[in-house]
Amino acid sequence: MNKIEKIVFAGGCFWCTEAVFQRIEGVIDVISGYTGGTIKNPAYREVCSGRTGHAEGIELTYDSSVVSIDTLLEVFFATHDPTTLNQQGNDKGTQYRSEIFFTTKVQKEKAVTFIALLNQNKVFSNPIVTKVTPLEVFYKAGEDHQNYYNENSEQAYCSFIITPKVDKIKKYYSDILKK
Repeated sequence: MNKIEKIVFAGGCFWCTEAVFQRIEGVIDVISGYTGGTIKNPAYREVCSGRTGHAEGIELTYDSSVVSIDTLLEVFFATHDPTTLNQQGNDKGTQYRSEIFFTTKVQKEKAVTFIALLNQNKVFSNPIVTKVTPLEVFYKAGEDHQNYYNENSEQAYCSFIITPKVDKIKKYYSDILKK
């Protein structure tokens, strides 16, 4: 029986996060957009300014009977740096923060427990700064930001930043990739 759920992951540039999760079996839809800010329906240029408080993120619709929240959390933490505040690589600003926006109590509990486990086992050299926050509203980014990597993989940013993340999941998570 299908159990459809949504969660929003903010792990830096939404193009990167989108490209990773589009490839996971059980993920039904991935939408790039913004959440966690102060104005309604922000535009990309406004979010990029850092003044709206929004994070770039992906709204992930998934079938939890096919892929568990535990697996999604593992992939999320394996494909970005959750220890840098408001930064992923050269992308700097609050819009690039690491944050999980949950829609269920179970998602919240699993995320908090997973972060504690990663910190306890010192999986990363520095403490995790990822916040766990209830999702209030998610705004879809413009169409030019949807399916970005798949349509622009030859661009320099995609080649240097996103392709290594996609290659990483192909190497370490081949058993959960879409066929």
